Amino acid sequence: MPIGIPPTFLADLARLFDRMDAAYRQTAERSGFVCQGCANNCCRSLFFHHTLAEYLYLRAGLATLPLPVRETIRQRSAAASDPTAPQEQEGRPYSRMCPLNVEDRCLLYAHRPMICRLHGVPHRLRRPDGQTRSGPGCEDYDRQCAIGQRRFLDRTPLYVAMSQLERELRRCTGFEGKIRMTIAQMVVTEIEGVSVKR
Repeated sequence: MPIGIPPTFLADLARLFDRMDAAYRQTAERSGFVCQGCANNCCRSLFFHHTLAEYLYLRAGLATLPLPVRETIRQRSAAASDPTAPQEQEGRPYSRMCPLNVEDRCLLYAHRPMICRLHGVPHRLRRPDGQTRSGPGCEDYDRQCAIGQRRFLDRTPLYVAMSQLERELRRCTGFEGKIRMTIAQMVVTEIEGVSVKR
């Protein structure tokens, strides 16, 4: 592990992701929501990820895969992050399957980023200024769950914990850059000096 990466980083983030998975599962179960076989697969959504922690964790997971699988993922990611695509040039949102999704299975499911774990159920978030923001569930959640049985996932403690971990990681690495990457970009982009291997 390169100098600067906290020695407990991978384990700390794994524990936080376990908390996220448990919070999502509890909210879904209380609502009666089952995420399965959705026509509007969220793996087709263009999500951007903003933390060094998620980038490093995904890359650590990628390093555990057999070389031929990694090469296939890199090729799919390079195609998915093509900056010459008309939608990219025009800044329009568009639907494209995540390069990690093969036959409806995520090849790095245990290492998937935060939004992949929390998307789909309604959520609330208390901002530092005291305001509370809320967001809806996905279309399939709305179809399955009657209004009276809908439950909100409070993302606040999860985001606070991620922020604390990210702050410590950046302090240790000295990395100050901004991150705004799709999963495809995270696969093909090398951030110098902050790679991490198991």
